[in-house]
Amino acid sequence: MHRYRQLIITSFFLVFYLTVKAQFLMDMVDTSKSMGRGIFDIYNRYNNFYISGYIQPQFQFAESKGINSYSGGNFDSLSDNRFSVRRGRIRMDYIKTNEDKMPKIHFVLQYDITERGAFVRDFWGRIFDTKYNLFSLTAGLFARPFGYEVNLGSADRESPERGRMSQSLMKVERDLGVMVSIDSRNKMSKLYFIKFDIGVFNGNGIASLSNGTPVTEYDSQKDIIGRLGIKQKAIIKNLYISGGVSGLYGGISGKSNYYYLMDKDANGVNYFRKDSSTINIRPKQYYGFDFQMKYNYNWGSSEFRVEYWNGVQTSLSNSNETPSIIPTSPMYSRNFEGGFIYFLQHIVNRKHQLGIKYDWYDPNTNVAGSDIGKTGSNLSIYDIKYTTIGIGYINYFDPNVKLVLWYDWVKNENTNISGYTSDLKDNVITCRLQYRF
Repeated sequence: MHRYRQLIITSFFLVFYLTVKAQFLMDMVDTSKSMGRGIFDIYNRYNNFYISGYIQPQFQFAESKGINSYSGGNFDSLSDNRFSVRRGRIRMDYIKTNEDKMPKIHFVLQYDITERGAFVRDFWGRIFDTKYNLFSLTAGLFARPFGYEVNLGSADRESPERGRMSQSLMKVERDLGVMVSIDSRNKMSKLYFIKFDIGVFNGNGIASLSNGTPVTEYDSQKDIIGRLGIKQKAIIKNLYISGGVSGLYGGISGKSNYYYLMDKDANGVNYFRKDSSTINIRPKQYYGFDFQMKYNYNWGSSEFRVEYWNGVQTSLSNSNETPSIIPTSPMYSRNFEGGFIYFLQHIVNRKHQLGIKYDWYDPNTNVAGSDIGKTGSNLSIYDIKYTTIGIGYINYFDPNVKLVLWYDWVKNENTNISGYTSDLKDNVITCRLQYRF
């Protein structure tokens, strides 16, 4: 595995070096000779090959040691501060165009390389129709077409991390599947401002077990995911809007014949009721909408974003995430809701920006904090509602360098579970530099 990672890293730098030198070499090639013509043919074949990437080194300080955190992962038990490389992405794109310079084929391979290891993040191909310049087909490992924040790239996002709900329900954002898109590439088309994606996916995302074994599809259930969106469009001078609606319809199979559903006892107390069924497929259904509004000035912009999700999530007693491996213990179905609200404002000029983000995630809307931990309720810490207020400053030093200073103020419901009877001390400060090429 170590040699494999070394080979990957070495090949990236070699390809990058060759790409940078390609034009210089072409100036030296004598195409009147057969060898020169052969080299020129190779150059033309790979002339649409691009390499890009970014690295995000950061320092974080937590309010207490060993906290569980959605601000870049949990802290070790004796640590309340750390240096890390949050993301180190290297992406390779190959785009083939037709005679009109419209895309025909797009291929992407992206790795994430950090101190935690090297992982594939994207590995997909896309075929475009060149008759109507309207349709495309994507297959492989790629981001699920749900919502706005999930598909906003980590290099472009203002906050250091996606919201708690995104990370829980759309862990790692990607999945294996196939997707059809309607997205006009003709600016004169009446459909130019409409984008529609619908795909079929395995449903369990991408992950690895603790021993490094990759997770694969474990049941026959698939997620059908779609989004109908309006691309950014001016409604009056300098004021732009965009938005969309999303849906996910899927299910999860398990090996246990038992599952738990929310109910109320004779005293009106909410609890998980144990049930049994000959059908061991439980629902996973998400619904969402998102809206973005931006007003441009000569020196900057003001931007507002809102996104809301709700639905049914089936998981386990000790998790509210989609299981990575086939469940052998009883499954729990929970109604959830949550969302994200952003306000972004440039100050002085476009190099300086302030950001405020509010996100909340209630994994079980049928219960209050006072219900959780009661005897016989079968409720756990994975039914607790969290809200997070993030405040930050972003400095766009130049197109390749960005500085982010961000504070996440995290609040949880008070419950009857020991350790969760009051608000946890789990706020986090993040100082991040991003280098991009």
